[in-house]
Amino acid sequence: MKIRTKILMIFAGLTISTIMVMSILVYYFANQHSFEDFYKRLEIRAYLTARANLPYYESDSVIYNEIRDEHLEKLPAEKEYLLPITDGAVKTDSTLNLPTVFYQEVMSQQKATYRDGNRFYEGVLYKSKKGLYIVIVSAVNQYSSEYMGWLRKLLLICFVISSGILITAGIFFSRFILQPIRHLMTQVKSISSRNLHLRLNVKQSQDEINELATTFNNMLDRLETAFETQNNFVSNASHELSTPLTAIIGETELALSKDRSQENYQLALRNILSEAGRLEHITKSLLHLAQTGFDGKKQEWGIVRTDELLFTVKNTIDKINPGCHVEIDYSLFPEEEEKLAIPGNAQLLELALSNIVMNACKYSNNQPVYTALAATDKKIIIMVKDQGIGIPPEDLPYIFSPFFRASNTGHFKGYGIGLPLAMNIIRMHKGDIIVNSQVNAGTEIRVELPL
Repeated sequence: MKIRTKILMIFAGLTISTIMVMSILVYYFANQHSFEDFYKRLEIRAYLTARANLPYYESDSVIYNEIRDEHLEKLPAEKEYLLPITDGAVKTDSTLNLPTVFYQEVMSQQKATYRDGNRFYEGVLYKSKKGLYIVIVSAVNQYSSEYMGWLRKLLLICFVISSGILITAGIFFSRFILQPIRHLMTQVKSISSRNLHLRLNVKQSQDEINELATTFNNMLDRLETAFETQNNFVSNASHELSTPLTAIIGETELALSKDRSQENYQLALRNILSEAGRLEHITKSLLHLAQTGFDGKKQEWGIVRTDELLFTVKNTIDKINPGCHVEIDYSLFPEEEEKLAIPGNAQLLELALSNIVMNACKYSNNQPVYTALAATDKKIIIMVKDQGIGIPPEDLPYIFSPFFRASNTGHFKGYGIGLPLAMNIIRMHKGDIIVNSQVNAGTEIRVELPL
């Protein structure tokens, strides 16, 4: 079921139900009022009947009869009864079929009412010169029946007309409300991978439709960035892989083109081995980069001591590059041992930190690299600071893109995979990497991991 239909059904259902309930209440209270009004008419006639038939003075009888005949319209099937009370007992009329409670209530409350189908009775207690009487007037409530029938017909007509108006208004209302959404849907359908630069029109309003359009645009920004990153990755990866492959093929074809000396063959093999090693390094780096793109569910997780991790990284780099001087600052180490442990994968975290420290050593020409470990109540901070060439400000936003290299790194070997790999690993551990750098002054990288 479409949302437009749901809105129409809910809107029409609520309003029509409200009208129906209000109509029922109007009918009920009007019906109750008509009963009370008819009883009041009977009461007036009962007193007039009593004073006309049981007057204190003979002249009063003539006056009350004239008032009753000239000014009061006779009610349908109206009947009058004068029942004397002797020694506390009521002399009933054989034509009256009223309960004893009715007479008792008249004598105790001065008046009483009774209803038998559509015939209503009103009884009053009246004291005259001849004694105590119960005067009863009864009539058929024909006016009330006609009035309530007319009211039912009027309410039914109003209900049908208002329902039709409300349904028509609901259709217009639902179309009007959902028109911006249909407009957004039309725009979204026109956007594909070929025109991801297109964006939805955002109006200067603060409603939910505007928020939805803004959310779509933000999503399109991320998709466009992801597509561009993927395209750049494929392009750079193809270039980086084709370069050593071309060199290997060229050296092999050159060596096989004619007979050469042993020294020339050895030189060709060394060149092939060098390019093959370069190709292997790129392939392994790409494999690591692809593996860290997973959600971390396939890796083994445990409790990692960050101080031991820092020591392991220092020992590994000392073995790989003895010329690099990595120094650890112990002044910020947390005193609480529980602040040194984090959940994660030790091998991946070691790979990420090793890449960061190796970059610091490489781009600082093996000047001392300082590392430190600190902790807050919610996270652990690992800092790596060098005194190297730094990163130009215009290159900082792209340093975590695969195969990107800063503009001042032309004299250093590298493939632009280390930092993207480290970022993937840290994000897999729900952490972040923050970089502060100045050209020719050095770079400080801060790795933040949640406790």
